[in-house]
Amino acid sequence: MVRHKYVFVYSCLLIPLLFFLGIRIAPILYSFNISLREWDMLSEEKPFIGLQNFVQLFHDEIFLIALRNTVKYVVIGVPVQLLAGLAIALLLQRVNRFKGLFRTLYFIPYVTSVVAVSWVFRWTLLKNGIVNAWLIKLGLEPQLFLGSPSQGIYVVIAVMIWQSVGFQMLIFLTGLETIPKSYEEAAAIDGANSWQRLWHITLPLLNPVIVFSVVIASISFLQSFTQILNMTGGGPLNSTISMVLYIYNLAFKHFKMGEAAAATIILFVIILSLSLIQMKVLNRRVDYE
Repeated sequence: MVRHKYVFVYSCLLIPLLFFLGIRIAPILYSFNISLREWDMLSEEKPFIGLQNFVQLFHDEIFLIALRNTVKYVVIGVPVQLLAGLAIALLLQRVNRFKGLFRTLYFIPYVTSVVAVSWVFRWTLLKNGIVNAWLIKLGLEPQLFLGSPSQGIYVVIAVMIWQSVGFQMLIFLTGLETIPKSYEEAAAIDGANSWQRLWHITLPLLNPVIVFSVVIASISFLQSFTQILNMTGGGPLNSTISMVLYIYNLAFKHFKMGEAAAATIILFVIILSLSLIQMKVLNRRVDYE
């Protein structure tokens, strides 16, 4: 009876594992093979060319721009999104009335269609859109926003932060609610002010949540695609193009599957390395007992 029970349990675990291996691991391994070949969809022969696709990428100016933009998405987007989510969570923790309503209002953008949100912002930020109309009424100069090579990327980052800050808020709220109130009460009795309690008690005990949020947010910004595609298409002058959008264009517009696979491998290595570094550097054990 016990043996049949274990057979059933391991069988149930094996099915999703096989699905994961077939859907996730196998395509990743296959992409390594493609990245080492001259893989043109219009040609029957796929000769092995070694690392030539990788060399070609680093001689492509657009790839270097996409790599630089992706770094900018992460460096700006992740800290601002986490700080905003933490600040909102700390404020909501102190709200007694309509707590559920406020949480819902902040979380709604996260569950709203990314495409719909992107197009709404694209329309409102047009040269003759609502935002510029307000600026003119206030006596200010209209702005190009998404049409400006210097402004476009920051507008896209702001939209991405706005849409995902509700998710970070919810994660931080969950972490804050697991912290025993007795720690802060004891610190308050000892004379610690609000800032000292936040810095020396709340944030250290939130460390596992912060590590999770940093890793998830970093991966999200490294994989930036939908907002960019729908708001700017990577323009103007490739000023907002990301690595994923570059890979998409290379594969499905220029049909250069070998180079696209090589760019995918580079992005995979960046995501994996950054995630491991973040978990190693940020992860700290805190125990006040």
